[in-house]
Amino acid sequence: MQDDAEEAWGGEIDPDLLMHAYASGVFPMSEHRDDPEIFWVDPVRRGLLPLDGFHISRSLAKAIRRADYEVTLDRDFEAVLRACADRAETWINDEIHHLYMALHARGQAHSIEVWREGQLIGGVYGVVLGRAFFGESMFSRQRDASKIALAWLVDHLRRCGYTLFDTQFITPHLASLGGIEIPRAAYRAALAEALEGEADFYSVAPDSATGVLQRSTQTS
Repeated sequence: MQDDAEEAWGGEIDPDLLMHAYASGVFPMSEHRDDPEIFWVDPVRRGLLPLDGFHISRSLAKAIRRADYEVTLDRDFEAVLRACADRAETWINDEIHHLYMALHARGQAHSIEVWREGQLIGGVYGVVLGRAFFGESMFSRQRDASKIALAWLVDHLRRCGYTLFDTQFITPHLASLGGIEIPRAAYRAALAEALEGEADFYSVAPDSATGVLQRSTQTS
């Protein structure tokens, strides 16, 4: 990787190469949806969402307690992927879409969806390898929907035995939920440790709002 953390890729990327990239600490992006070129990214400082440090504010806790929604796993991975790309600026081009659909078919990419009255209102998707979850993107169509998805995802990953939630970068949104940045070397060490073990994304089902809130309070 180059020092500026980006490198253009001139050859074809397949799912095997993509998983090798994740194991090496890099991930793909495109400049925008109409740009066919994909480049690898290796941030100097990496974003993480500590699985024992997710912050639930009073307003988010109130939204979670209302329980006027349903949370599912992999009910409609492609709909989440398309919703994440449905914005003015996106790095998800057609090739990236096809790659993550292929990973999903292989059981290596998953989504959490939030539904209200039968409508998909929020979600997040990412890649799994060992005990690491690499969060790729999230979306929200109604207030707090992506935060609810993240609350469930953090709780689910912890209960399934995952140890690393890689968010790639840190945004103000993620920072408000407990996200942190660590140097590249520290991230590589955490990734290596996570890759030594195994976790099963389907080992437990999504829990109730009460369970999610209780465990978050105990661990935060």
